[in-house]
Amino acid sequence: MQKYVIEREISGAGKLTEDELRAISQKSCSALEKLGQGIQWVESFVTENKIYCVYYAKDKQIIKDHAMCGGFPINRIERVITMINPVTANQPEEASTKTNPVTAN
Repeated sequence: MQKYVIEREISGAGKLTEDELRAISQKSCSALEKLGQGIQWVESFVTENKIYCVYYAKDKQIIKDHAMCGGFPINRIERVITMINPVTANQPEEASTKTNPVTAN
């Protein structure tokens, strides 16, 4: 499976209550159960008017299917090509040319 980042525009997302966020999470988990294999929710980041979700999925279509099943908006789906972090800055040059586990099939 590949890693994806999904952008969802939800006006006032940052003002959602814990109960509202729990309900959204439950709806998402229910949709995931219906879809079965091929998709996994990792985590989501709530901002003022958007929610950014990280998923592992076999393709973009199953992410769209999840959104339709759960009634979630999708404004953008992007496949993660690779990841970097502060440790990346200190890696030897030859280590940076090795296959990244995110992109390996």
